[in-house]
Amino acid sequence: MFMGEYNHTIDAKGRLIIPSRFRDLLGEEFVLTKGLDGCLSIYPMEEWKLFEEKLKSLPLTNKDARAFSRFFVAGAAMCELDKQGRILIPATLREFAGLEKDVVLTGNITRIEIWSKQKWIENSSYEDMDAIAENMQKMGIVI
Repeated sequence: MFMGEYNHTIDAKGRLIIPSRFRDLLGEEFVLTKGLDGCLSIYPMEEWKLFEEKLKSLPLTNKDARAFSRFFVAGAAMCELDKQGRILIPATLREFAGLEKDVVLTGNITRIEIWSKQKWIENSSYEDMDAIAENMQKMGIVI
């Protein structure tokens, strides 16, 4: 399981160090793609394959299904760690997520999210957590 929050920087070439706690869970190859809320997501290969199967099951006749699948798959990139534990983030994905220098990597159970520091601050205030918790209770999550 991926969990925790780590602050890092991207170098001028677009390389980012992956926290050592995440490296073993990622395996040899993994997938980097767009995430929701303006972040990027890293999926270990086994999780990506499960997600792919769900995307394959979506009906091609549904416009939202096509857009949803395209969002995640079109910009996806296969990645592997270099000897220093870094990945190269393609320019198109850096641009999508607004990644320039300071970034935050967060574990989110089955995936890692990569946020620009500014977007992370904007999206992690949790001021409405009581309302969110109430909605989660309706989905069967009880604390």
